[in-house]
Order: sequence, then C-alpha cells, then structure tokens
Amino acid sequence: MLDIKWISKNAAAFDAALASRNLEPMASSLANMDIKKRESMLKLQQMQSRRNELATAIGLAKKNNENTSELEEQANDIKSQIRGLEQDEQYWSNKLHDALSIIPNIPLADVPIGKDETANLCVRAVGSLPVFKFQPKPHYEIGENLGMLDFATAAKISGSRFVFLRDQLAHLERALKSFMLDNHTKNFGYEEISVPHLVNCDAMYGTGQLPKFSDDSFKTTDGKWLIPTSEVPLTNIVCNSSIDASLLPLRFTAYSQCFRSEAGAAGRDTRGMIRNHQFSKVELVSIVHPADGLAELERMTSAAETILQRLGFAYRVMLLSTGDMGFSASKTYDIEVWIPSESTYREISSCSLCTDFQARRMGARYKSSNESGFVYTLNGSGLAIGRTIVAMLENYQLSNGNVIIPEALVPYMDGVKELTRNER
Repeated sequence: MLDIKWISKNAAAFDAALASRNLEPMASSLANMDIKKRESMLKLQQMQSRRNELATAIGLAKKNNENTSELEEQANDIKSQIRGLEQDEQYWSNKLHDALSIIPNIPLADVPIGKDETANLCVRAVGSLPVFKFQPKPHYEIGENLGMLDFATAAKISGSRFVFLRDQLAHLERALKSFMLDNHTKNFGYEEISVPHLVNCDAMYGTGQLPKFSDDSFKTTDGKWLIPTSEVPLTNIVCNSSIDASLLPLRFTAYSQCFRSEAGAAGRDTRGMIRNHQFSKVELVSIVHPADGLAELERMTSAAETILQRLGFAYRVMLLSTGDMGFSASKTYDIEVWIPSESTYREISSCSLCTDFQARRMGARYKSSNESGFVYTLNGSGLAIGRTIVAMLENYQLSNGNVIIPEALVPYMDGVKELTRNER
C-alpha cells in the first residue's frame, strides 16, 4: 500500500506513475478523501474534548449540589454528535483504505515505460540455443509418449488444467525440488521453510493478492485461501512485527504446491503444463533494509539464474515494463527459458523488488538505535518446477523419444541418466 502523505506531496509524480501503469489519475480524489477523513477526526477530537469538559463540570456541580440538567442536556446532545462523527470518520477511513488497497506499487525510475510486454527490455541472453536434427516435439507429446504425463486421468478426477506425473517424471519433480533447495540454502544462504498451504485473508491482503485478485485464487468454505505461491506465507512471517535492523537481511526459501484459478487467463496455454491450476515451485523471499533493496534484487535474480546455468538451459533476463509488472512490484526481472517446440522463450522465474509496499500492508517494520521504518520485501521463483520440467523434456529430447537427464541432476535421480518409457 502507498503512503497517502507521499501521494499528497507528490501528486504529479504519483499520477504520472499511474499513467505508466495504464491507470487514470487519482491523486486529487485520494487527497480529498484524506482531507475529509482528517476533518472528521478533528471534529471528533474536539467533541470528545468538550464531552470530557462537561463530564468534569457535571461532577463538580453535583458535588456542590447544583442543578446539572442543562449540562446533562448538552452532554447528551454531544454524545449523539460524537456517534455521528465516529461513523463519518469511519466512513472516510474505510473509503480511503479501500481506494489505496487496489492501487499498484510505484515503478522505479529505471523501469521502461510501456503498455505491455512489448516494452520489456532484454538485459542479457545466456547460453546457446539447442540444435536438433529432427523436428522437436512439445513437452506434452514427449511426456505422454513416455507414459509419464497423464492429463486424461487428471481431467477425469480433477478437471482440466491438472496433470499426473508418473514414474521417472514424478522422481524428477522430487529431484528438482531437492536440487533447487540445496542450491539456495547452501550457496545463497536462504533458510528453508515448510509453509502452510492455507492462509487467512490478512496474509493474502498483506502481499497484495487481496482484494484485487480474489478471482484468481481458490477460497475454502471457512474463509481461508489456498496459496497461489509460497511468497504469501513466507513474506508474512514478518507481519505485524518490528525487526532489529541488525538481523536483516532475512532470506527464506520454500518448496510448495501452488494453486491458481487463472480466472484472468481463459484460453491461454490450455495444453500441457505451462498454465495449470496446481503446480509446484521453489520460492525465494528476502526481507531487507531499504538501502539494500536493489542489490538484493540482483542477488536474488542471480540465485535463480544459477539453477538454469547448472541445468544447461539457454535463457534470457528481461526487465519488465510498467505495463507488464505485477501489482506489488516496483521493479521486476523475468527469467525466460528457451522452449524449442515454440521457438521462443517462456517465463520460468520472476524476481521482484516490492519496496515497502507489502510491508505497509503487513505492518512489518525495522528498528535500530538511530532509525526505524518499513522493511523492503522481495520475492522470486527459484524456479517454477513444472516449467523446468517442460524445458527439460523439450531441450533434452532425443529422436527416439527418450530424454537426457542433465549431469547436475543425475545424483538426485539415483544415477538415472535418461528418461525412458516404462511399459506398465
């Protein structure tokens, strides 16, 4: 959430930032709400002060056996006015809060301005594209031919956009999970966390999923939410807290299942594993001092890139434009891996600096002997495991339908070096 004081003092910059995100100006209307709220608060405080004065006067009059009927009549009238002013103040507070809740974060100055992904900038491309002597197949054909991707059974049991991973491919998912977590904990100092898969509304609000994106998540009948990413529970570890600055940075990583209804993505990537309702992911979250935010974003992106480098994939890092960034982000790098069957790159990780946007919503602060303030939060995929499997099936496919296991994963696969069909 953005600071209304900053918005009021920087109205032109705020409206320009909204325009860069394809939104209408709001500084004036937000400032007016804030003025109404403050006016109501001032009137309420004045009435409460007057009420206290009358209470003292009534007490003194009774002590002196004086008539208090006129004073009590005034007190009753003020009591009625206070109720009205409390309702008025609450109305404007809620109205301002609700308006601020659906406004995205302010992009940093070096973020390219553009309406959509066409304005994204390629920061670097790494690795050589694979060359095949045959027409490469899409991942879903490879997996089905191996008998290891089972969409039909999943559709029978759960509906569309679910999948069974079977046999060696199920083992591969487990191997990737361990490989990624080992890399992030041993080489980059992240603390491994096992997170709840159900969270409350406050946790979803704190990281920006609510209220704007409620339709994109699954809600239970008792008001909890299936996590769309473990960013939600990991970041909320510091909600409603004041952290000693000497303990920063805090770095967390978690493997989890993720659940997304994809309400806003109808008709997109309906085949295969690119966009499913349930998928697995290793997430990275950092909680840092504001001065360290930009350096931490580079560090986090490097940690995610290391996975792709060790697996031998060609990829590129894209700086997202203002029109393509996520709601809570102020700067985002997307890491995109090469997908041979499509002859294009597809997102496999997104690393974002959220400045103090989430921290304000969560009430997450830091303090030291000479300063205090809201922490900065960052999150990134390290990596999306389903899409890593997609990349592996396609980039390491052989003409006979088998798939090579990258050398770095062989120890995690109990020495298996190639996925081969197991006739059941």
